[in-house]
Parts: sequence; structure tokens; C-alpha cells
Amino acid sequence: MVCFVSPVIWDALKAMVEAEKSMKDAIIEGAGIIVGADDLTVCYDERGWKYDLPKYVLSEPTNLIREKHPEDTQMVQLSTQS
Repeated sequence: MVCFVSPVIWDALKAMVEAEKSMKDAIIEGAGIIVGADDLTVCYDERGWKYDLPKYVLSEPTNLIREKHPEDTQMVQLSTQS
């Protein structure tokens, strides 16, 4: 069986994942995406092709430790003198 999935739909799904909550529905409707699961992990295009999205792409990670580095907070002064 040959499986064809559209790069356009993948781009729309990526935009949906990265968009603000208020824009998600507009992106889904505009691209003709059919949501198959409430958590958006299963979607279909208008041709019926299935797109599985892993849960880790749909939310920010909660198990990461953010470390502060001194260079992150330092301002670098650039000199324009020759």
C-alpha cells in the first residue's frame, strides 16, 4: 500500500502546534484538517489520510531543568572605535 501524506497538511499541523490557542481552530479549518482525537494526536486530511502526532510535540516539556549561565545575563559592549 502506498501512503501519501501532504507536506501542506504537515506544515499546517506544525503551524497549529506552534500557534496561540485562539488561532488553532482557524488553522485546522483553513487546512481542511479533521481532528480524530480530542488531544490532537490523531488528525486526518480531507482525503482520509491519517496523521499521528506524538504527545511530546503538542506540549511544552515539564521535566527539564533550566540552568542559568553567567554568559546568558551578561551584556556585551561593542566598541565602534578603530
